[in-house]
Amino acid sequence: MTGRTQKSAGMDVFKSRAFLVIAFAGALAACQTPGTQAPDQAQQAPSPAQTSDAAQPEGASPVQSSAAPASVARPRAAVRASKHMIAAANPHAARAGLSVLRAGGSAVDAAIAAQLVLNVVEPQSSGIGGGGFLMHFSAASGAIDAFDGRETAPATATADMFMKADGSRRKFHDVVPGGISVGVPGLLRMLQLAHAKHGKLAWAKLFEPAIKLASEGFKISPRLHALIKRDRHLKKFAATRKYFFDADGEAKPVGARLINAPLADSFRLIALIGADAFYSGGIAQDIARAVTAAQPNPGGMTVKDLENYKAVARPPVCSFYRKWFVCGMGPPTSGGITVQQILGILQTRDLAVLKANSFDAVHFIAEASRLAFADRNRYIADPEFQEVPVNRLIDPGYLAGRAKLIRADQSMGKAEPGQISSGSADLGSQMEGAKGLSTSHISIVDSDGNAVALTSSIENAFGSRLMVRGFLLNNQLTDFAFVPVAGSRAVANRAGPGKRPRSSMSPTLVVDGAGKLVLSLGSPGGTSIIGYVAKTIIAALDWDMDIQAAVDLPHFINRNGAATDLERGTAIIALKSSLEAAGHKVRTRPMTSGLHAIRVRGGQLMGAADPRREGVALGD
Repeated sequence: MTGRTQKSAGMDVFKSRAFLVIAFAGALAACQTPGTQAPDQAQQAPSPAQTSDAAQPEGASPVQSSAAPASVARPRAAVRASKHMIAAANPHAARAGLSVLRAGGSAVDAAIAAQLVLNVVEPQSSGIGGGGFLMHFSAASGAIDAFDGRETAPATATADMFMKADGSRRKFHDVVPGGISVGVPGLLRMLQLAHAKHGKLAWAKLFEPAIKLASEGFKISPRLHALIKRDRHLKKFAATRKYFFDADGEAKPVGARLINAPLADSFRLIALIGADAFYSGGIAQDIARAVTAAQPNPGGMTVKDLENYKAVARPPVCSFYRKWFVCGMGPPTSGGITVQQILGILQTRDLAVLKANSFDAVHFIAEASRLAFADRNRYIADPEFQEVPVNRLIDPGYLAGRAKLIRADQSMGKAEPGQISSGSADLGSQMEGAKGLSTSHISIVDSDGNAVALTSSIENAFGSRLMVRGFLLNNQLTDFAFVPVAGSRAVANRAGPGKRPRSSMSPTLVVDGAGKLVLSLGSPGGTSIIGYVAKTIIAALDWDMDIQAAVDLPHFINRNGAATDLERGTAIIALKSSLEAAGHKVRTRPMTSGLHAIRVRGGQLMGAADPRREGVALGD
């Protein structure tokens, strides 16, 4: 099918900061100004020298003993810095990124170093066997770049690849383990593409921290141990069984040292040759062999599929939110559009007068989320295969009309998608990555003021459970719709050769009226990522909360399903009865986000790491 080029609203705004200022001057008249609360409190950023496997640095989230903690840790203020900062999902990764920033590296350089270390210490979440999306802000020009490293389906993929012979759909966990779920990894090509444009240090140097850690080993954290212990697929494959379990078949204990010599060797080769070492030659052959020989669920990936993979520089999706400009990643992820739809629908309401965790705040945001997810499920897919009406979906007039559907005292129930001309069909009940135990996010600001928001993933925790040369392969093809036809129309997010499955990853950058950076943020969490990011933006901008407090705030979301979800074990559960009285069907569940964010204010960098995981913000 012929590819289509999308043109996103706001994509050219950052080419001229003067234009941005003029645009804001006109737009502000129609925007409400948020109220103010207590300013961010100071806290010294810790020195990496103070950290160890046994004791995390001050300002880090305590390591959770469970994969899905029942409650959020006690409140604390954001970490402050004045020169540069990184917030990442593991202290090892944050330290690696900070060392690169201290060496004069750019935000992209630090992101690469941190991401490679995450592959070592957080193998269940992300790595070179997966993909991701990277947003970059250039302080000098105000330009925002968006890089797409989403996995692609191999040439053998078919729309009904997850269907049974009798026409029924296969179950999610029946197809996750093995080769059929593996997409062609895109992370390395994307990182190299971003490095070619925004890197300062040599490519090979960025691999040094990860090579050292993989060679010398790291101590298993309580969180990683819990995830290994509870996983029911890792023992099905020899490589993962040997790496994660002892001779008796028990998960290696907390504090045991994991050494990954094959991964260190893979990194050395890629550092020397570049991403081509991954997409051709011995590594590519081993990936294709692992996929096609997998039992259960052999797949059809070939070396040619890997050789043909291309990362893509795409236009960012940008729109005004009150006096700010919010930019996210466009399709094939739904994150940028859907976050901005939620914010745009809420544009007509003065959220600043509402209190966090109040009935009105939760009700209005949840109802806006219903409407946004209805459109998401109908219209968003890989733009090379499906025309996505980006401009229409984030058009202020269209969203103002959608906002009129929200009642102040009663839930609308399941929302219908808006009327936009498109040949696509609804996704139905398929929710990609809904459990959200994998995926990772990094936010960085370097000493020149450039910023990165990078969200990466191998989809389900431990991906396909296939390990090749020390890294896990993704199961991202399960992000396609399992049922390819809805009614009489083909589903937009159906599988197909070379197609990128729809994602919910939402790396986001926010700037002010002068084109200056305000926020870099994102999160793991499957389809709940969208709600996590939207809530945090509202808390930071409308409620002017300390960025750490905004990250800590209890979660809630409605994905246009039956239930409005409230985060179990938090104060927001007190709203259950009042929401039910207003017609919400309420479900309480763990909502293990991994928000990492940096806010810029008054020349200060303020970083936050989600207490629901084991991340940390570090800076100078």
